[in-house]
Amino acid sequence: MAEKKSKKNDKQQNARIAVNRQATHEYSIEERFEAGVVLQGWEVKSLRDGRIQLKESYVVIKKGEAWLSGAHISPLISASTHVNPDSIRAKKLLLHRHELNKLIGSVERKGYTLIPLSMYWKNGRAKLEIGLAKGKQLHDKRAASKDRDWQREKGRILKKG
Repeated sequence: MAEKKSKKNDKQQNARIAVNRQATHEYSIEERFEAGVVLQGWEVKSLRDGRIQLKESYVVIKKGEAWLSGAHISPLISASTHVNPDSIRAKKLLLHRHELNKLIGSVERKGYTLIPLSMYWKNGRAKLEIGLAKGKQLHDKRAASKDRDWQREKGRILKKG
């Protein structure tokens, strides 16, 4: 029984490809969306090897479509030789029309920003979690840090008894 659980946990851990840890520090996330990503073959191979960086990436809306820009996917050496890989090309995001309309309205009218939060596998397909976010000011970051430290300390105190 224990072996089956560990295999299941391994699959769940391997499902996550990359996480943008800096995003939650820099922005307050209002809403999250799941989007499919249009990829080339060599990019999928690189993602399976975990070679993606979301740290400096962002989502742009052009002509009613969402695009992921700035995400760096390092090409594998063993990938196809007849393809010239472009590691930072813009990748189209697949969203429903009503989700796109909501995002367009929030970004253009309310001043929100779209940032990628994490990339993961779902049913064999690469998915990107997008956050509709507002930038934090310095005092907001400090307050969040203090609150996080207090919660950690409170947990330690309660654990000791």
